[in-house]
Amino acid sequence: MTPQDLQDLRRDPTTVVIDVQYTLGGRPGRDDYDRAHIPGAHFVDLEAELSGAPGPGGRHPLPTAHSVQEALRRCGVDAGSTVVAYDAKTSLAAARAWWVFRYFGLADVRVLDGGLERWRAEGLPTTTEYPTPGQGTFTARPGGLPMLDAEEAAEVAHTGILLDSRAPERFRGETEPIDRVPGHIPGAVNAPMADYLRPDGRFLPVGQLRDYFAGKGVFEASSVGTSCGSGVTAAHEALALHEIGVQASVYVGSWSEWITDPSRPIALGEA
Repeated sequence: MTPQDLQDLRRDPTTVVIDVQYTLGGRPGRDDYDRAHIPGAHFVDLEAELSGAPGPGGRHPLPTAHSVQEALRRCGVDAGSTVVAYDAKTSLAAARAWWVFRYFGLADVRVLDGGLERWRAEGLPTTTEYPTPGQGTFTARPGGLPMLDAEEAAEVAHTGILLDSRAPERFRGETEPIDRVPGHIPGAVNAPMADYLRPDGRFLPVGQLRDYFAGKGVFEASSVGTSCGSGVTAAHEALALHEIGVQASVYVGSWSEWITDPSRPIALGEA
């Protein structure tokens, strides 16, 4: 959505705006929300509410249905609500919210392209005031979107296309600043998030997105999956693919889960 789209939609009382500002390895997103957010927006924490506890399932495993349900109810979300998620700029965290909410059965979820930065650039207001907590009735039920486990991700990498959205140097295993083992899932194809974003953090226009992912072979593939370091950027890539009509299955555990089993193979380099 554009900021003007959101301005128009906010007039509808069934619309709920959710702030998911988040910086991987940086300061808490709640601090950014406290400094400024879109009027009426509720805050949802990616680490605490859109992810489970780190462990064998990776750094950002799937949250529980209860966690998601409580977060959405606190924001005033009902089954028929339209939810618009945004973050600071790149839609990275907002895409995680988009994917998680839809996986747990929320039908109408949208993302503010360009986030709070674009909202401000168009002269629209922000606030430090907090909205009154809602009393939503949404019931979370898992299974609304396809998801991959490690075995299924390996299968997609060999029979379809598994896109890895990490930076090229991490994909090749030349550096690994976060996880303890470098490399990628054998057969995966690198499609870095930076390649399909504009400099201001917005997605490329749909025609350019289609050309980019066509070059990766997604339209000929029997199945498409996405992976990354911990399942956050994988959801972002799934959103980009959704914009061009391709439904991708997200490997939520991603690389941080893959490497917890030493028997799983590891690939280095471009291939």
